[in-house]
Amino acid sequence: MRIKSEYRVRQIAGENVVILQGRGNSDMTQIITLNDSALLLWNQLEGKDFAVEDAINVLCESYEVAESVAANDAQAWVKRMQECGLIEY
Repeated sequence: MRIKSEYRVRQIAGENVVILQGRGNSDMTQIITLNDSALLLWNQLEGKDFAVEDAINVLCESYEVAESVAANDAQAWVKRMQECGLIEY
């Protein structure tokens, strides 16, 4: 899987917001914000093919957290990204 290339993260009013790049009339009824961990995963995995295991590794390398906790968080991040239509296969 990979993050769709037409999406970018921009900081707006102190929030990390996902926007659809290059669309002047984008539907702004759904705002997607990223917390620090989600932003870290986005930045580390953007532009790459990745699996949930890659996200787990990023979290384990960046935070002092048990692998089981990182696995739960990584799976939740991927699921939410899929629900928002931000991942392609």
